[in-house]
Amino acid sequence: MMNKTTKTRKMPTFNTRQRGWNFLQTPGPTNIPNRVLNAMNQPAVEFLGPEFMDFARRLFDDLKPLFGTTGDIVIYAANGHGSWEAALTNTLDIGDKVLIPETGRFALSWGDFAGKLGVEYEVVENDWRKAVNPNAIEEKLRADTHHEIKAILLVHTDTGTGITSDVAGVRAAIDAAGHPALLMCDTIASLLTCPYEMDSWGVDVTIGAGQKGFMLPPGLGFNAVSPKARELAKTCQRPGNYWDWSERLESEEFYLSFCGTAPEHMMFGLRAAIDMINEEGVENVFKRHFRLSRAVHAAVDKWAEGGVLQNNAVNPDDRSNSVTTVLLDEVHDPIDLRNLCRERYNLALGNGMGKIMNVSFRIGHMGDLNEAMIFGTLGAVEAGLKGLQIPHGEGGVNAAIDSLLQFDD
Repeated sequence: MMNKTTKTRKMPTFNTRQRGWNFLQTPGPTNIPNRVLNAMNQPAVEFLGPEFMDFARRLFDDLKPLFGTTGDIVIYAANGHGSWEAALTNTLDIGDKVLIPETGRFALSWGDFAGKLGVEYEVVENDWRKAVNPNAIEEKLRADTHHEIKAILLVHTDTGTGITSDVAGVRAAIDAAGHPALLMCDTIASLLTCPYEMDSWGVDVTIGAGQKGFMLPPGLGFNAVSPKARELAKTCQRPGNYWDWSERLESEEFYLSFCGTAPEHMMFGLRAAIDMINEEGVENVFKRHFRLSRAVHAAVDKWAEGGVLQNNAVNPDDRSNSVTTVLLDEVHDPIDLRNLCRERYNLALGNGMGKIMNVSFRIGHMGDLNEAMIFGTLGAVEAGLKGLQIPHGEGGVNAAIDSLLQFDD
């Protein structure tokens, strides 16, 4: 790849005193609604008192349908990476083997986490521009006649590539191979932006976090656990305490549900977020994300007519409802575009990640979001493209408007 420092255009100088609302269109953290912020803005309470204990139990119950499960939910004071580690340490011993279907940077990162915990992992190689191929997973499992593979670690939507894969299809591949491996699914960038049915899709462990579809500040992580995974965890020999499901789910002492003091204020925010989601209706939340994401995709497809930009996801059916990764050629630097959008238009875009870090940027479109916010985001990006003289098809915002109007018919 050529050295882009020779191609970087001198950035104009702007008045850095920003006015108006900051457009946070990174793929996490996302915009935090005032209702969530206000819910968190209250004094601490007695977390072992009857009122908070009742509040927490109802919160756990109300989380379950959002994960599509009747099973257990564990809440951690952690980000998504902490939730990864929790899932791994409860189910896998040192020397166990897992399979990683390659979806992008975050699939490989989860594999690295497993490796640092002494777990052997094999990557099922895949094009970063396409969803995982369940047939390739089935082939690997059929070849594992001694059942050395203990789990499949699948990322539902990889935040780095904007690709969403078929979870139910992967479960079907596992079943077709007659293999007993657990199916673990990272839904950090997909949950509450598109349908997800843990139980009916046969997922054993679901990993989640609060800073994306849940519209929270970073700091809450989730494991949703199937009965099969619960039983397996009881035989796991890995030492540990904080991440331990059994301690949190089986103890008669309420405070051990959180391995100590509960993250009260994050839970107050979570309560407000769940209420907002239920008031809108979960299906309507999915539809809103679908409509807004297709508007972004329409704009990117229009920009692609200039021959420089393109949607990373080749197949429109693989494009996620939550984040779009936009590829550039090797001549134009996405960092210049991101810097211009930030400094001139008060718009924060996501950086490229992994092997496409230097040729991509990301537009987040999840959480507390509406049409006007999408139009403003796309307008700022288009202005940035024009300001930096990056070739692009004209009329990306109009294409987004036309896309949304189709859904209004």
